[in-house]
Formats: sequence, structure tokens, C-alpha cells
Amino acid sequence: MRVKICGITNAEDAILCSQLGADALGFIFYKESKRNITYSKAEEIIQQLPSFIVKVGVFAEQQADAINTISKRIGLNAVQLYGDVTQSYINEINLPVIKCFRIKNNFDFSALNHFTNCSFLLDTFSDKALGGTGESFDWNIIPIELRNKIILAGGISINNIKCLFNNINPAAVDLSSSVESTPGKKDAAKLKILFNKINKLRYIRC
Repeated sequence: MRVKICGITNAEDAILCSQLGADALGFIFYKESKRNITYSKAEEIIQQLPSFIVKVGVFAEQQADAINTISKRIGLNAVQLYGDVTQSYINEINLPVIKCFRIKNNFDFSALNHFTNCSFLLDTFSDKALGGTGESFDWNIIPIELRNKIILAGGISINNIKCLFNNINPAAVDLSSSVESTPGKKDAAKLKILFNKINKLRYIRC
């Protein structure tokens, strides 16, 4: 199980996450988000990160050509897309795409079959925000055949990571608010506990 820490806004947090074992870091370019970051600041942080860390830009309602230009300029490796994302839109993006689905309990998972050439992230539907609410949906509704193929977000924390690993075991998890002291500022102690637990779980599974 791979780990992405999202909502990175400063170099200190980014470097710590990379040292502790994060596989990917997310930079949110959505102005309505509490964790929004400018392109120039993200570029400054990305330049300080090791090459093995996947740098993911999180976008909503941006033109594909603008995303391609920004991604190349600041050094992104993948893009995560919220909002009205069609297959033709995905095909216009030059980098690997993570398409986000906001899940309600009556969600029709066959919707994922309509998309190719992308990864899928399942996040909790909320009227408050596109993501980063810290709320989870009922993970048990995820079809068994999809569980080890998706990225899971929403309400994942130190308290449930072991249960999630053992019972759902997604391809990757995406965390933000549960490892923060305030929106956009990560909590070093929480991060260390999280990665200590994850690394133990990975070792046991091996």
C-alpha cells in the first residue's frame, strides 16, 4: 500500500514526509481549498524534493492545456482531477491522471468502467468542499474486485489505518487533515506515528 500526503504548503512538511516514507505528495491548486498553494511556491518546494517522490498537482475546473503547461513548468509527475472530468479531457492531459470520484452510500461503482487511461481515487462526497474534509464513507461498499486497485481518501487516520490495511488494502491511501495541526500545516508527531504504523504493517505483509 502506497501513501500520498496531500495539501502540502511548505518545504519543511514536504521534506519530512519524504524522509518518513511517503510515496507521493499532493499540491492543491484550487483557490477555494484551505490548502491552496501558488504555482511558484509549489515549484520552490518540488525543487527540494528527491526524484523518487511523486509530485501530484490537484486541479479542479482547469483547462487541460493550462494544466499541461503548469505541470511541465513546476515539475509535476501526475495530476489529480476533481470536477466534471470526461474521457476526452483525460486524454488531453500529458501526465498520468488520477480521476476523483466523490462517494455517497448509493454510489454506482460501474461509473468507473466508463474511464480508461487513468487511476481512480475514491473520496467522500461533501457539500462543504471537494475534498480534505476528514470525513469517510462506508468503505465496505467498495466492490471487492476494486479494492486493491483504487486510491482511497477521506477520513483515513492513525486510528483506522491498521483496519483499513487489513480489511480493504487499497493500492494507495491519500491523507491530509488527519495529519495536520492546522489546515495546510502538517503535525510532525502525527506523521511519525502514521508512518511507523504503516511501515510495520508493510513489513508484516511481506
